[in-house]
Amino acid sequence: MFSDQPAWYVIHSKPKCEHLAASMMLGLPDVETYCPRIRFQRNTKRGKVWFVEALFPSYFFARFAPANSLRAVRYSQNVIRIVAFGDQLISVTDETIRLLREEMEGQDVKIVQVGMNVGDTVELTEGPLRGLKGIVNSIHDGQERVKILMEFLGRESLIEVDATKLLTDHTPRDVFIER
Repeated sequence: MFSDQPAWYVIHSKPKCEHLAASMMLGLPDVETYCPRIRFQRNTKRGKVWFVEALFPSYFFARFAPANSLRAVRYSQNVIRIVAFGDQLISVTDETIRLLREEMEGQDVKIVQVGMNVGDTVELTEGPLRGLKGIVNSIHDGQERVKILMEFLGRESLIEVDATKLLTDHTPRDVFIER
């Protein structure tokens, strides 16, 4: 009923457990896994903090022959299900995985820089104007200082702030996709 030829399949895992499920599967015979992740900095109330997340939240890839390993993969720790349409398992081509690895530059965890551009909407994260939004007017000193246009007390003002005190609308996945 199931193929005895190995192919790549998409595995749905518990949230934030993709890399754990993928590493647990590596102990299974004739099973290969691939879980691309991104590392990025985000402004928080305690300053900039590094985060590591799966490129595809709650999903990773596993290469196996369903006739031999379906049960072991399906019931691995932190696995919810193998993505399928009805009873039909849907495989991912080797070319797709190759292209994804190429985009990740051969790394399992790729650093993504979430920058800002002129015209982006940003929010101040520190100081007396915290929580107010503005539009990036210009970037200075290698993206360390930014001039933003803000509406404050009924008029528009141009203020210069440290770029580390701004939160952009860009997400790391958006930046990764735009490349």
